[in-house]
Amino acid sequence: MPESTESPVALVTGGAGFIGSSIVELLRASGHRVVVLDLKGGDIAVDLSDEQAVRAAARSVLAEHGRVDVLVHAGVSFHRATLGDLSASLLRDVMAVNVEAALWLTQELQPSMSERGFGRIVFLVSDTFYNPPPVSDMLPYIMSKGALIGAARSLARSLGPSGITVNCVAPGLTPPPVKVMTEEVSEDVQSRQALTRPLVPADVAEVVAFLARPEAQALTGQTICPDGGLVLL
Repeated sequence: MPESTESPVALVTGGAGFIGSSIVELLRASGHRVVVLDLKGGDIAVDLSDEQAVRAAARSVLAEHGRVDVLVHAGVSFHRATLGDLSASLLRDVMAVNVEAALWLTQELQPSMSERGFGRIVFLVSDTFYNPPPVSDMLPYIMSKGALIGAARSLARSLGPSGITVNCVAPGLTPPPVKVMTEEVSEDVQSRQALTRPLVPADVAEVVAFLARPEAQALTGQTICPDGGLVLL
């Protein structure tokens, strides 16, 4: 039997990660019942590159909680390759995790959102789509984030009449536990921000939490960049 609760339910992929865990913490603090899908450390262990596993996870959340009001896709594959080194298998894995998983989850959750006339969908993308850094091996990652922005814009149009908003949040260079850029590149990016302080996960989480609120009902199809003003849209 579905669990009866008045608290809104949020499903967060990648919620055990660096930025994802901050999003989970803030959504819980704002009264959401949060379910985390992650390869490791989540409420439901799932390989986001596996379509059937992703669909099954979404259905199990609906079966247990009876609803999902907020979907946040923060799960990410960050496999890197230059153009010369790029393989079909690597690109397909990146696209499966970063783009396809978001679509399969939306397919599974959208009918119940539409039935209730409310839904908040947030995809985490990257400001590197608008301002690619001089790092040649980020090609597959940046490609996938651009595709996800396109998906969000299309979905915003088609799902809007049902009361569902679809937005993207594009973080800037938020120093993770594992260094992904050289110190020189990182310092250059930070120096070109309008706000030159280092970014932290809470900068992203605050924007996601706002977009999840009922009051954000007029925002859809947008990409918001909490990147200290590096990208001005």
